[in-house]
Amino acid sequence: MTSRRSFIKTSALLSAGLLVAPNLFAYDKKYIGLQLYTVRDYMQKDPAATLARVAQIGYTSVEGATYTGSEKFYGMESSAFASLLKQNGLVMPSSHYRLGEEQVNGSTQKGTLLNDWSRAVDDAAAVGIKYMVCAFLSVPERGTLEHYKKVADDFNKAGETCKKAGIQLCYHNHDFEFIQQDGKFPYETLLVNTDKDLVKMEMDMYWVTKANQDPIALINEHPGRFPLWHIKDMNNKPDRMFTEVGNGIIDFKKIFKHADKAGLKYFFVEQDKCPGDPYDSITQSVNYIKKNLV
Repeated sequence: MTSRRSFIKTSALLSAGLLVAPNLFAYDKKYIGLQLYTVRDYMQKDPAATLARVAQIGYTSVEGATYTGSEKFYGMESSAFASLLKQNGLVMPSSHYRLGEEQVNGSTQKGTLLNDWSRAVDDAAAVGIKYMVCAFLSVPERGTLEHYKKVADDFNKAGETCKKAGIQLCYHNHDFEFIQQDGKFPYETLLVNTDKDLVKMEMDMYWVTKANQDPIALINEHPGRFPLWHIKDMNNKPDRMFTEVGNGIIDFKKIFKHADKAGLKYFFVEQDKCPGDPYDSITQSVNYIKKNLV
């Protein structure tokens, strides 16, 4: 049995270690992630070849972009997809999902937070997913602040189901959540009306910046709430469009200094549109990250 004296001694040593090495419990730097939406056309044609190429380029983790309707991962059952990831030395700690309030072609969409969510959670657990992320709210799913409060309740309920499976629910922002209603941001409504343990956030650095918000300020206001980041850069042209990481105006070096306070566990490169071959863009991004951020 551990004595009180040895416990205090161990705690003191641990505390001292944290002062010397503050990143001890931060994100694991061996995981450089890619959101697979960036290579979505390749994934649709040949998932196996695409994942092999992504790994060869230097990524060690990926974030899924499709689990909607079919309740499959890129056309595969969870066991087959998990095997494919393993073959390529990849892990998929996070994947994107939809709320499911909006009907698709007049039908309720399965595998969403509101429809057959338990099945989606079981499949996620089989793949080894740790974070299930509501990726987007369609226009009909937004509405007034009161409706955002209802969405927050939906998130809490879905988060409870995730928690039972050892999975964390998150929400991924765009810029529409920062359009004020009655002097308030819908994003703040979601943060305040969700249980901070059941629902965390995946901060998309591009969209926060596009909305003229400060990622570091959000981290300081809600410490520990942002375990996932999308590392997506913005060009310095009037259109403020997507560009390769390190090729734009977002100061990722400064932002990464706040990783601990954010509660960062995993980050993923995402580039919604690429000027040429997406493989070229993600290669440029990973090279910058390896040299400057990890």
